[in-house]
Amino acid sequence: MGIQNAKSHQRAETIQLEPSVQAALQTRPVESDVPSYATRLEETVVHIGNQYRYGQLYSDFLKARKSVFIDQKEWDLPHTEGMEFDQYDTPQSRSVVIHEYGRVLAGVRLLPTTAQCGCYTYMLKDAQRGMLPDIPEYVLYEDAPVMPHVWEATRLFLSKNEPAHRRLAIQTKLIRGMARAATEQGATHVIGIVPAVFQRWMNRLGMSALPMGPKLNISGDNTQAAIMHVANYADPTPSEAR
Repeated sequence: MGIQNAKSHQRAETIQLEPSVQAALQTRPVESDVPSYATRLEETVVHIGNQYRYGQLYSDFLKARKSVFIDQKEWDLPHTEGMEFDQYDTPQSRSVVIHEYGRVLAGVRLLPTTAQCGCYTYMLKDAQRGMLPDIPEYVLYEDAPVMPHVWEATRLFLSKNEPAHRRLAIQTKLIRGMARAATEQGATHVIGIVPAVFQRWMNRLGMSALPMGPKLNISGDNTQAAIMHVANYADPTPSEAR
């Protein structure tokens, strides 16, 4: 399997994959029977251009990231005033935040694979270039894509304080929001580093993904790079933030 040259097709570019791979990436509908509390979950897509609309939501999102990635996982990441951030939090990025009554429950950051900020591009590509010591250069089986219809997802998290009976609804809301935010920017696929058990994890969410790299232990987590087809997964409901 490989990502090859892209071509236009019915107003949208798609990655050229083998027919068997395209079939495997077709998604299944998510169960509509969700618990009543799920209706209280709010999804907001925040970026530099609109964060002023949402008060402290973006700073709370960065604080939640610090709580997960620095306080809990003990990753060595930049932080200040209780907020975690890095070189990929730029005006080109978008953050999907799942929250309830003002409390951040989960989130993920999206960045186009065409991004460029100084010497940095996006995480997987920079890892291949040997710029990120914690991620090996062989994280992908092939060259990292640079295509406008492929976006990267990073810093995906869900608060550990959420009980088991709520986690699936929150995860589903987050992945739907990620798919919707990406497709609104013209993406058909999202690539990223996911838990090594992602096939089972994605099946629970009603979504398909395929491995794009070897299984690796990165900063204590068993992970694997994967690509997700999101064009047919996003809920048609408009997102709260454009």
